[in-house]
Amino acid sequence: MIIGNRILLLLMYLPGFMCSCSQEENASIDMENVYPWCIVAFDSLERSPSQRIELLQELGFNKWAYDWDKDHLDNMEADLSQAQGNQIEIFSMWLWLNAKRDSLGRLSDMNENMFTILEKLELETRLWLSFSNNFFKDLSHDQALGLAVEMISFIHSKATEIGCKIELYNHGGWFGNPDNLIQIIEALPDLNLQLVYNFHHAHQDLEAYVDIIKKIAPHLASVNINGMRKEGPKILTVGAGDYEKDMVTLLKKNGFNGPWGILGHIKNEDVKVVLERNIAGLKAW
Repeated sequence: MIIGNRILLLLMYLPGFMCSCSQEENASIDMENVYPWCIVAFDSLERSPSQRIELLQELGFNKWAYDWDKDHLDNMEADLSQAQGNQIEIFSMWLWLNAKRDSLGRLSDMNENMFTILEKLELETRLWLSFSNNFFKDLSHDQALGLAVEMISFIHSKATEIGCKIELYNHGGWFGNPDNLIQIIEALPDLNLQLVYNFHHAHQDLEAYVDIIKKIAPHLASVNINGMRKEGPKILTVGAGDYEKDMVTLLKKNGFNGPWGILGHIKNEDVKVVLERNIAGLKAW
């Protein structure tokens, strides 16, 4: 027995032994801490609000991150109110700003409509804010940072009026750069901003993901998981990539323990099938 214990102790100090054991433990995710994302605009069946609620209930979700574009405004109030009536938390709302429609002090009609619906329903949630890169085209870094700070301050003021908070969402371009997002947060300390980190918009981060995760972990509000290969594709089932398990393990080691999102985000498939694949991928960890 003593010899066996000594052998076990020696094995535990071998690199491969400790790594594999801790990874199995640290990559596991409680499904109660998981929400679906990109299931409205990405669903070949184009479900109605009541059918979406049925989908969420069948899959066992008690919260939902709400994606939308102009085609979904007509159903937005029904989607949100039916979720409220069925005790499904609207975990977040998508807020995309485009310089062709949105500017400092003035939002597009469709974004204003979203604010109106949230206020009418008294729905206090997170607004996942991101910018089209046309906001920052031809600007120096300092100019882009100044504009981002002004726009986020404006949006934060509107959100606060209806009881919502702002979280910054990496979606590529200048605004999606993790270093730039951290600079924005540091420039607005009174707003208590946090980040939403999306694996599917982070393929360019894979070469340096260890350092990037260490930087962003203290600022994270939530993470949306995707299968990750350097060569793509952009959207890949959880567990089918080369990096996502290690990335989740590293996030947890750096103090982030969720919540976690899984994606629909495939237009030509039934989103239920897509989510089921991702759930299976998570559970396999």
